[in-house]
Amino acid sequence: MPTTAETLTLIWQRVLQWSPIGPGESFFDLGGTDEQARLLFSEIAQVFGPQLPTSTLRQAPTIASLAALLGGSIISTRSSPFIQIKAGSQKPPIFITHGLCGTAQFSGLAKQIRTGHPIYGIQGKGIDGMEEPFEHVEDMAGFYLDALENLCPQGPYILIGYSFGGLVALEMAQRLSETRNKVALLVLVDAYPHPSYYAWPERMRLSVTRIKGHLNAMRQLPFASAFSYFLNGLERRLYIAGASEKSKGGSEEMLSLPFGESALRRVKQKAYLAYESYRPSLYRGKIHFITTQTKSFFPEDPAAVWGPLTADLQVEVIPGNHLNIVTTEFKDLAAVITRYIEQVTCGHVDDCVQAQ
Repeated sequence: MPTTAETLTLIWQRVLQWSPIGPGESFFDLGGTDEQARLLFSEIAQVFGPQLPTSTLRQAPTIASLAALLGGSIISTRSSPFIQIKAGSQKPPIFITHGLCGTAQFSGLAKQIRTGHPIYGIQGKGIDGMEEPFEHVEDMAGFYLDALENLCPQGPYILIGYSFGGLVALEMAQRLSETRNKVALLVLVDAYPHPSYYAWPERMRLSVTRIKGHLNAMRQLPFASAFSYFLNGLERRLYIAGASEKSKGGSEEMLSLPFGESALRRVKQKAYLAYESYRPSLYRGKIHFITTQTKSFFPEDPAAVWGPLTADLQVEVIPGNHLNIVTTEFKDLAAVITRYIEQVTCGHVDDCVQAQ
């Protein structure tokens, strides 16, 4: 009867279409894609049982480590929330915080950032389905800073936060500053607190903008499609409204989902609660804020929200919209971040980065 490692080797070779594959070779070094990761774990589930999330590869990226995890020898080991998404040898390292989904999906962006500094994505606790996710930004920040002590105990620190991740990065920067650790660079990318914390005029303006946007979208659809659009929006609102109640003890819906999907759904559910409850306080350092030319349902002027919350705010506008700047059209975002990194690191000759 084949061992776990031998069975995994056959699955890896079939999915990756690569042979031979050694027990210590990394899935990512072999060029594995997200789609191949999903197929890999689907086949693994057919043999070994529960469907693990593809994020498990961050904890166990080789056949040997995955076999150990499936065998239970490392299943209780708490993995680091930091995932290196771009190698580098210069200091300080760069950290990009996760969004609502909890996964570090910034490898494409990281490749375009022209720097010799290593770049780490931060992934949320609980995406492996083995730990309970956090539902407060403060708890997330504290957890990541505790882990940071092992990876990089001394500053300065470079923190980048996109969307919800901007709030986590901000809270991390707040705490680092309070302990006199230097934050060399804090970049928020289209990141805003929950609208309930906006000033009343901005809250009303945003509500009107959103209503107009939905009405315009519905006008361009046939009646049946427009009605479906309305029902889908209502369903999303009801889902969000019920997130708090569901999060207390799970739900039949959560229990019926595959293991990996259930874990990711729960992480996102908890993250939304964190987003809803987090109220930023005054940050006494500088915030570099990057926003997009194409607005969706976010404030037109970031300064209206962030101006009162920081001692120094620099706003930069780039082409694109909230979603495509980190998924497909990230060249401009990467260029701006590269410039910021050069500005804060080139004060030290050894750390100066020349564009390749």
